[in-house]
Amino acid sequence: MIWLRRILALVRKELQILLADPQSRKLVVIPVLLQVILFPLAATLEVKNNSLAVLNEDGGTPSVELIQRFASARAFTEIIHLSGAGQIERTLDNQLAIAVVRFGPDFSRKATAGLPAPMQLLLDGRRSNSSQIAASYIQDITTQYFNEQNLAQGRPPTSELVIRHRYNPNLEYQWFILPSLVAIILTVSALILTALSVAREREHGTLDQLLVSPLTPEMIMIGKASAVLVVGLFQATVIILAAIFVYKVPLSGSLALIYASSVLYFAALVGVGFFISALCATQQQAFLGAFAFIMPAILLSGYASPVENMPQWLQTATWINPIRHFIVIVKSIFLKDVSVGFVLESAIPLLVIAAGTLTVAVIIFRRRFG
Repeated sequence: MIWLRRILALVRKELQILLADPQSRKLVVIPVLLQVILFPLAATLEVKNNSLAVLNEDGGTPSVELIQRFASARAFTEIIHLSGAGQIERTLDNQLAIAVVRFGPDFSRKATAGLPAPMQLLLDGRRSNSSQIAASYIQDITTQYFNEQNLAQGRPPTSELVIRHRYNPNLEYQWFILPSLVAIILTVSALILTALSVAREREHGTLDQLLVSPLTPEMIMIGKASAVLVVGLFQATVIILAAIFVYKVPLSGSLALIYASSVLYFAALVGVGFFISALCATQQQAFLGAFAFIMPAILLSGYASPVENMPQWLQTATWINPIRHFIVIVKSIFLKDVSVGFVLESAIPLLVIAAGTLTVAVIIFRRRFG
């Protein structure tokens, strides 16, 4: 097994180069910790700590009680009381409030009589997603209030749709963001480290030494990829431990399946990274090339918006995006306890991407350096 000893020697050399420098060690650990801390807190679609403006032209008990309930909601930390309709436009223009609730002069009279009591809700369309979520909160609070009032007065409650969310009953956003974060962080670290590896050897003048050594181009690529895999699995472990023990995200499925699929995912990323590295002459070019792939890949992965919402031709194009498939695998293992068969089926695209990118990378590497 001479070839295996040669590869292991290259892996040891790559890890020594990566970990010998204190700055490099910090780059391996600190960005992962920062992203694990900041992403679940900052990258959220939940509506919290917003201001709600209210124009109460009624002054009756129902309108006052509803305003009190709005004030006690977690989504709104401040209630801005408007004195006239002329203040509505200025409030929304200056983004002083995410929405404005307007109670008409006869709101309480109609509500007390059991008649339809319409209230106006004006939203800031510049923050369309957040304002729509805020509107659903306001609607839920209003519906619950009127149901309670109808029951208290002996009237049947208005019809109510009961919604239950499987796999994430309380819609905890950390349950969504952290499994996806495994894929995002591994993508950034694997691509950048792989893309920089060959370019670094070329800049330092050590690539020629590797090429005249007993190592074949395939062995060089395997050795470099294995070193990146070790670092990536360490980073994945940090994220998974933080998700389970810090943010209390339940791990419903098999941890072994996550690690097994991570290895295949790394193979797909390493192929892309080596392809970029083989085409670039400097580390700066390789770094920019990696980010040129990372940003569109994350946007088209389903991380920020569902793939199903994209045009059909774009959905088809995302099939070659490894991040899309790995996010599905990790989230399904975390939240759904999917079977091995499901993981294998979802991993087929990763296998195809890995085979294609690694083959192209080897061909380019041989032509340029062989």
